[in-house]
Amino acid sequence: MDPSVPPLQRLQQGLRRRTALARLAVQRRLLRKRIGRLVLEHLDGVPVVVLPEVFNPAVFRSSPPLAAAVPPAPDGATALEVGCGSGYVSIIAVQRGYRVTAVDINPEAVRCTRLNALLNRVEDRLEVVESDLFAAVAGRRFDLVLFNPPFYVGRPQPGRDQAWRSDDLLGRFAAGLDGVLAPGGQALLVFSSHGATALLLGELAAHRWQVAVAAEVVHELEVVTVYRLTRPGD
Repeated sequence: MDPSVPPLQRLQQGLRRRTALARLAVQRRLLRKRIGRLVLEHLDGVPVVVLPEVFNPAVFRSSPPLAAAVPPAPDGATALEVGCGSGYVSIIAVQRGYRVTAVDINPEAVRCTRLNALLNRVEDRLEVVESDLFAAVAGRRFDLVLFNPPFYVGRPQPGRDQAWRSDDLLGRFAAGLDGVLAPGGQALLVFSSHGATALLLGELAAHRWQVAVAAEVVHELEVVTVYRLTRPGD
């Protein structure tokens, strides 16, 4: 703690933190029952089937802020969701008026997004493709790119772990984004204060992306930030 903070305030801060940690431990025990198994979730009225090897957007805090930040689509606008997981964010983008392509390296996520497109009756406006980042959409351009990347550095195991950690994905995304973003387009990327934020911002700066905070959600022990990425002058 900051030694310049008065002792009583430090004590209050410590008590709040311990209370938050205890509450989080209880929440995690309850939420663990919804991870690694087949479940049906509802987020803002959107039913979402989550397969066992797919990131659950109702349990973790990053997907809803990203979905909420999706702007209404201009006529004919297209969107690309990278790392679509369950497809929840892609479905919201369709509902906002975009024709969406969703990609994920995890074949179970591809299957899950296709199921949820059918469940929400948006399969005619939502294309789902297995892809390592932009490989399967090379040569195509999108008005909006959406990304909920792995927050942690490390080599992932196949399956759900690929939503949590990667050893090079942030750099490859920053380097390849220019190849899929239409002139005047923007990307929205969500990130947690628990993750490798300095690495993320460093990669974006190295590839000359203009970064602005589009939204921020403050939790007791975590800040979830949605960044807007554009080219200078767009």
